[in-house]
Amino acid sequence: MFGDDKNLKVLFFGDMVGKPGRYVVRDFLASHKDEYDFIIANVENASHGFGLTEKNYNDISEYGVDCMTSGNHIWDKKEILNYIEKADKLLRPINYPKNTPGVGSRIFELEDGTKIGVLSVLGRVFMAPVDSQWDLVSEVINEIKKVTPIVILDFHAEATAEKICFARFCSKLGLSAFFGTHTHVQTADEQIINGMGYLTDAGFCGVSESVIGMEYTTSLNRFITCIPERYDVADGDVVQVNAVEVEIDKTSGHTVAIKRIFCYVDKEEKEQDDEK
Repeated sequence: MFGDDKNLKVLFFGDMVGKPGRYVVRDFLASHKDEYDFIIANVENASHGFGLTEKNYNDISEYGVDCMTSGNHIWDKKEILNYIEKADKLLRPINYPKNTPGVGSRIFELEDGTKIGVLSVLGRVFMAPVDSQWDLVSEVINEIKKVTPIVILDFHAEATAEKICFARFCSKLGLSAFFGTHTHVQTADEQIINGMGYLTDAGFCGVSESVIGMEYTTSLNRFITCIPERYDVADGDVVQVNAVEVEIDKTSGHTVAIKRIFCYVDKEEKEQDDEK
């Protein structure tokens, strides 16, 4: 394990898209899991591109993922309502209405006693209307920081400007790391803002020759005809891992190093089950 008495090394995967995304994360962690102290992945597209089944939740847990964040697609598999209350690694966006099942933030504890707070938050620009994140996140971060200085946020949002502005707002609240998700295109703007690791979008894990993980022909038909058609997860021989790693000082909660990960993997003969 990478971590020592002073620093914590965290890995965050961009949106997993379908079986190719799940399997490339599985294979990446089989080789690299011991390099990290805490692993987070956005899983809202993990089950055939839409939502998360309980089976996939359990499988991803077994791969070594410690926390799963999500976004607007987390409700697409209705079985989520049957298990979300007992899924202690899963977060739905915190700014859904109060009576929404599940939770939007958790504090995780490592074997050495280190505590890590994680929030999943949904943007509002060009997205379905949800509660405002601005006042809510201040309250939640302040509560978590009473327990631990280490707080990480996944902001699932469409607009780059909203991500950048919200990140700068959060950096003044003592956030340790802020990772954007949803657009599935990894940005090249990793930086440290007021001690907070930042990346506008972590990208996605899935088939590279695709339209953000989905099959090209269906995407093309929708754009040309404007007729709704069900998207399908792309199939291809090359998959990609998009992720970001940060090293966080355990005492201050500040990020001291940040690095993007973008690599390609040949997925030949790696997919054995029938579930998409």
